[in-house]
Amino acid sequence: MEMREQTEDPEPNNIESTEPDHKKSTEKPQRITACLVNAAFFGALGSSFLYGYNLSVVNAPALYIKTFYNQTWMERYGEPIGSDMVTMLWSITVSIFAIGGLLGALCVTLLTKLIGRKGSLLLNNGFAVIAALLLALGEKARSFEMLIIGRFVMGVDSGIALSALPMYLGEISPRHMRGSIGQFNSILICLGVFTGQVLGLPELLGQESRWNFLFAFLALPALLQLCVLPFLPESPRFLLMERRDEAGAEKAFRAFLGKKDVSKELEEVHAEGRAQNTLHMASVTELLLNPALRWQVITVIVTMACYQLCGLNAIWYYTNGILRDSGFAENVIPYIVLSTGGIETLAAVVSDQYTWMPYLSFTCILAVIASFCSGPGGIPFVLTGELFEQSYRPAAFMIAGIVNWVANFAVGLLFPFMQESLQTYAFLVFLVVCVLGAVYLYFILPETKNKTFMDISQSFAKINKVPLVNKEIENELAIKAGSKEVEENGKVIINGEIESSF
Repeated sequence: MEMREQTEDPEPNNIESTEPDHKKSTEKPQRITACLVNAAFFGALGSSFLYGYNLSVVNAPALYIKTFYNQTWMERYGEPIGSDMVTMLWSITVSIFAIGGLLGALCVTLLTKLIGRKGSLLLNNGFAVIAALLLALGEKARSFEMLIIGRFVMGVDSGIALSALPMYLGEISPRHMRGSIGQFNSILICLGVFTGQVLGLPELLGQESRWNFLFAFLALPALLQLCVLPFLPESPRFLLMERRDEAGAEKAFRAFLGKKDVSKELEEVHAEGRAQNTLHMASVTELLLNPALRWQVITVIVTMACYQLCGLNAIWYYTNGILRDSGFAENVIPYIVLSTGGIETLAAVVSDQYTWMPYLSFTCILAVIASFCSGPGGIPFVLTGELFEQSYRPAAFMIAGIVNWVANFAVGLLFPFMQESLQTYAFLVFLVVCVLGAVYLYFILPETKNKTFMDISQSFAKINKVPLVNKEIENELAIKAGSKEVEENGKVIINGEIESSF
């Protein structure tokens, strides 16, 4: 994550290392393996890709779905549906995706503990297939309730995926590859949104007679993941620390690292596991009340809130309507939407009084899209895994998921009404959120690139005004490395390597 690196080194425990610098510099970085790439790509294909696709897929067929709602209402009640009721049903259809996501985020801790990270991703494909059937067959069954339920089920899928996938990728990636592998998450989100826009073109599935096939497509990435992911290893950290399966963990390490001798990696995880046996997996309440992690929690909450409340989903969900109000002709809107490429936007305020204003608006949209892709994209999900150690990570992902999906729901449900009441000033609300979030992250968030979980915890220790958290893990890793701890003038001198490569 490329933010601002803090200039002052916190000294919560006054730790000094006597290990020569040249020892670390001569260590060769591990190469990326086909197994690691396949796990990242296909894991993200059935997870992040589907999340992104569902953000944009409701945009193109919006008018056709509203017409379907009106026809169904007429058939049932013998009178046209009111405009306010149409707006409400459509807002519910769009935003209930986030309610499902919230439920999925609440379930993910239990799932990942019971069936593992990879197991959770595989089980999650069942939700995607069920959602695809409900959404694709809703029109045939003359039931708009099936569409709403299908969106809810798809939200459950995304809620599980956006927590289980970063957890899986973070645990299978060596430290120096964590950022690169984590980028699969954000890249596939953008690709999913773009795919939804492409398939929504009038020449493809964006027609009144074909819009249900847009939702049937949801089953394809899920089925592809089901064909590949079972043949890839589970997280070796999960196998060793929670299943006590050393043979399975060794096999997984060999596959992901591409080398035969993984004794060092096994011992590092063993050492961390021995230290954490004296602890326990923290609950959400314990995480929130832990003063040593106060600012990490606040940072995750701010990051996730800004991720949704910056106007991201307002554009993904309602791009066609926004551009239509900006003055673009109806027949060119699908292609303009396509050029946004599937990313978030902080749209410019436009006016119908000048013919050039819509194009100025579109230019501003592209500028925000470029900044979003090169910056926050999928980083909030990776950052959540980086700021917390193993015992706190499930609770941290639950908090992040709750904030993410509640904010998502608020935008999806309220933006149509915001647009009606605030007109061209609706996006100024998102502007305020972006400015406040940027100021917070600039002054608070340290650099996390190529740092161990211990390094990151130490960066926050000074602002938290408490000693470095999980000291037990640090001591255990030091002992594992064959080092000696000596108390000298109040400082702990550690001989040997205490950093885990994972």
